[in-house]
Amino acid sequence: MAQAPATRLLDDDGTFHAERRVVPRTDWQFARLVEGRPVSDPGFIYLKSGFEPGKIYEVVYRAQNPAVVGLGLAAVRDFVSYIKYEPDAVTSARRVYGFGISQSGRFLRHFLYQGFNADESGRQVFDGIDAHVAGGGHGSFNHRFAEPSRDASPLSTFFYPTDIFPFTDVEQTDPETGQTDGLLSHSGNSKVLPKIFYTFSSYEYWGRAASLIHTTIDGSADALIPDNVRIYYFPGGQHGPGPFPPARLSAQGKPLTQQMTSPNDYTWAMRALLVAMDRWVKDGTPPPQSRYPRIADGTLVRPDAVRFPKIPGVGSPGKIHEAYRVDYGPRFKQGIIDLEPPRVGKPFPTMVPQVDADGIDQAGVKMPEVAVPLATYTGWNRRDPDTGSPDQLVDFSGSYIPFARTAADRKRTGDQRPSLEERYPSRDHYLGMIAREAIKLMKEGFLLPEDLPSILSRAEMQWDYILK
Repeated sequence: MAQAPATRLLDDDGTFHAERRVVPRTDWQFARLVEGRPVSDPGFIYLKSGFEPGKIYEVVYRAQNPAVVGLGLAAVRDFVSYIKYEPDAVTSARRVYGFGISQSGRFLRHFLYQGFNADESGRQVFDGIDAHVAGGGHGSFNHRFAEPSRDASPLSTFFYPTDIFPFTDVEQTDPETGQTDGLLSHSGNSKVLPKIFYTFSSYEYWGRAASLIHTTIDGSADALIPDNVRIYYFPGGQHGPGPFPPARLSAQGKPLTQQMTSPNDYTWAMRALLVAMDRWVKDGTPPPQSRYPRIADGTLVRPDAVRFPKIPGVGSPGKIHEAYRVDYGPRFKQGIIDLEPPRVGKPFPTMVPQVDADGIDQAGVKMPEVAVPLATYTGWNRRDPDTGSPDQLVDFSGSYIPFARTAADRKRTGDQRPSLEERYPSRDHYLGMIAREAIKLMKEGFLLPEDLPSILSRAEMQWDYILK
């Protein structure tokens, strides 16, 4: 039987730690509105007074008859092993790569953590894995009442077992709990470890706790990265590249974001990295060295240390998503959650990239449109005030904030960023700089030569758009 849903306001620091308030059972029901009247439906919740923007509503209930989950991990392992090693397989492969975006990227991290890259005969399964925009997460993929679609967000799906220790590939000991673990600690011998790419946009640092995969557990230093691992991140990108021309994210005609979303198209680099992965596995050719922000050189900092410039109409970055020490009960290692809601402890120290004078992240693989910018690209975008909680981030979104066209425009509005006319004498000058950055990325292994014409064509389109 369902318990009354709890409502809690965000507390003073903009997080979800305020005390829950119980909504009387007579004020809500499992129902949806049909012609203005509530009709019973277990898939919906109806509240007499209506839901208020900026509040979090929770329903905690006693469930029964859990579906079987976790078989997908074994099924993927067994199918890949079958096509690699069985002579009578319906199809065959000499090399197999696992590529996952977001949820499926977290699936691959969970796959590695639970030791599934060794088949039942102890042979290697995937030769290479790219867990893309997975952040620091695992997944709700292999326990009783698991919900594989759950991720983690400041205003929804928080405290599900997704962003949980361990985060790094190498073992670390959490000083708060005394637990020692690593993502690759259960993978078996080194012969079954795949080559691994972790690829991120800027959003994953703000919204998916990505820094935890490459820092020490106390946030004081950069962590060791194994030889079979590379980390690449794309400054100014969001969880998935936004459309061009850019626009504010909206739903039912109402804006959800304060700024236009980031159109930074880093998929060009993803194509080149797939080629690099294949060469690494096939003949041992090393891929490009990792590119990500580091504590040691000051390009990875605490959120309150970000030096974001003054831009008219744009506030400071919103509240970062944090991962917490969460206790689901004594049997969680056996796949059983006994505490729901769980006991929540201290957050892990989560960090973000430092920015330059334009507000663009300093480190990483900068796509030509970000290296030669017409706007500020960020990995965060705050909620429109009409949706409530305007200091919180919109899930999966970055920002695109155009530069002023002229110096006079910039000075009139108080924009600290140089204007377009102060940066680029002409359209041809701008396109020449784009070409130079693209060729540089080709030489470094982050772009394919055949993509240059398309990248230049996109740059022409962006210049024409911004000058109109």
